[in-house]
Amino acid sequence: MLEKGRKIYLEMEREGMGQYVVEQAEDGRVVLLACGPEAAEPAGTSPRPKPPKPAETSPRLKPPEFAETLPLPAPPASAEPAATLAEYARKWLNAVRYQIKESTYMKYWNLLYSYIVPELGGIRWDVLNRETVELFCGRMRSAGGRKQSGLSAKTVADIMSVLRRVFAYAADHGAFMPCNIASVIVKKEPKEMKVLTRKEQDRLYQHLRAHLTDRNLGILICMFTGLRLGEICALKWEDISFQEQTVSVCRTMQRIQTKDDPERKTKIIITPPKSAGSVRTIPIPRELNKILFTFRGKRKGYILTGREDAYMEPRTMERHFAKVLREAGIEKVNFHALRHTFATRCVEMDFDVKSLSEILGHANVNITLNRYVHPTMELKRRNMEKLSVLLAAGW
Repeated sequence: MLEKGRKIYLEMEREGMGQYVVEQAEDGRVVLLACGPEAAEPAGTSPRPKPPKPAETSPRLKPPEFAETLPLPAPPASAEPAATLAEYARKWLNAVRYQIKESTYMKYWNLLYSYIVPELGGIRWDVLNRETVELFCGRMRSAGGRKQSGLSAKTVADIMSVLRRVFAYAADHGAFMPCNIASVIVKKEPKEMKVLTRKEQDRLYQHLRAHLTDRNLGILICMFTGLRLGEICALKWEDISFQEQTVSVCRTMQRIQTKDDPERKTKIIITPPKSAGSVRTIPIPRELNKILFTFRGKRKGYILTGREDAYMEPRTMERHFAKVLREAGIEKVNFHALRHTFATRCVEMDFDVKSLSEILGHANVNITLNRYVHPTMELKRRNMEKLSVLLAAGW
């Protein structure tokens, strides 16, 4: 039995919770007298020493609401404050900035500061764990993006690719690795790629020949060479050799975001193609060579404009392509469908896959087979009919 008037002092583990001051009444009940950091000491007693305040550290980025709900372990005791994920991300991006293309840098920058840093940037590096990263991926798939409607599996996979690069950079610079995220895989959903049927391709070809302009000639070139949108926009007349019947692909055009120019949110850049394999020389069909030679006349500069001082950017060409499809009575597809269609027709005509891979500018044959070659029902039926020989022989 506690003596009446005796006070009990309890100190909370977390800083700032202060003391609870209680008193036991005559009937045995414990009564709360005061609480908080300024709880009064009982009269006539020596004040209980308060724990010293921790040394002030540099201000830390406050984690957002999502990060505060993550299952993070208690940070270990350390003489120095641990770096946050945002700090390692910034250092990594600065380190690779001049080792990669400007478009790649802006892609990394957007993924970091649109998704990774706002959600995970304020978390201490030494308390990150696999479960945190997995929950982050799930949130991005279900509620990521400006509209919070969820990001595509490809975008989340790209985010994870950047996050792995940050982890690798930290490991290379001697940082303690809090967890292994190499096996955190984002399952990509198979994306249906539209391929024009033979009838649609023929209808489009006839429409282009009947209305041959600089822009329509560009569409025609892509139909029979598989050039990408950025590559045809950057293609010039001097890249075509009528004598050799070839077209040289040595540059590409794209619009990227800017972060240092307050007056412009985006800009057009013309650079070498996306990879070393994309720099290539493509033989062109004899009939296409004749069309190009007849059409050129005195044109110079860019194929799509016939001028040296003016080009057509990709999104303008994309809109023009949509207009041509409407005029030809063909269901709307994106410009890249021309590349898919070219690859599919080549496979249907028994092209050597290695040659096709180099024509398309792929790093290896597997990319050609898995991404751009789409056997049609007609091709499947023709292959299955080969079994008729066995059936006729009574096998």
